[in-house]
Amino acid sequence: MSWLAIRLQAEARLAETFADALMEAGALSVSCDDADAGTSEETAQFAEPGLEVAGAWSRNILTAMIPTDVSPHALVETACHTCAIEVPPFSVSTVEDQDWVRSTQAQFEPLRITDGLWIVPSWCSPPQPAAINIRIDPGLAFGTGSHPTTMLMLRWLANTVSGGETLLDYGCGSGILAIAARKLGAKDAIGVDIDPQAVLAADQNALANGVSATFLLPDHAPTRGFDIVVANILANPIIMLAPLLTARSSRRIALSGILDGQGDEVMAAYAIDFELKITDREENWVLITGTRR
Repeated sequence: MSWLAIRLQAEARLAETFADALMEAGALSVSCDDADAGTSEETAQFAEPGLEVAGAWSRNILTAMIPTDVSPHALVETACHTCAIEVPPFSVSTVEDQDWVRSTQAQFEPLRITDGLWIVPSWCSPPQPAAINIRIDPGLAFGTGSHPTTMLMLRWLANTVSGGETLLDYGCGSGILAIAARKLGAKDAIGVDIDPQAVLAADQNALANGVSATFLLPDHAPTRGFDIVVANILANPIIMLAPLLTARSSRRIALSGILDGQGDEVMAAYAIDFELKITDREENWVLITGTRR
């Protein structure tokens, strides 16, 4: 089976409304992408709690998937009539059916974090069987190891965990950081996430990796101190969580999910209790680590 893909540009004020109109006119799905992605004009969009975002890029590419028996011209005209706008230029291409599972899997290969630490999808053989290999597959929870913020954390853990530490991962997602800590020698690792699906996925990932780690919702999170507290979320939630994370960290703290220009504000929120510094960078992201004063 094949589909037709309609691609057209939409300005920011109309992007969401026009996407809805395309769906109402019969599109199976509509995606929105930055028309300037990959150029110097690319604009990051993060729906970060506590911050206002534009909701769309200044120039947007909408891609609508439709059945082959639907007229692209009629569908676009109907959507434009709903939005009371002129019909814009658009292109139509055919999307052939394929093995989507294999196609998705092909995008994820073993990922080297350090010489001794790898992230390996379940369908791949470990490139270095003697290394610490963490089995994580793409799923409902954030954290396959490929995102720069996760890589920063994993590199830091590989260089920090020497054995016997206790660790709290706040915003654990897939559980990858807690699992890595246990494989690196931590004696105890607990992950906390507001998403029940993430807690379930983290439990399953720990089982698949043969490690013992506990994953909880915030209402059941422990109040005791930990040798290491890590949080790979976003800058604004990390700032808001400063009192909680500070109270849980007895020795070390590591914070990620922070863009380069946000580092000073994040460090200011923790500076009373920790000696802090930016210890690593990956693309536009930074890792902030601290030691108790």
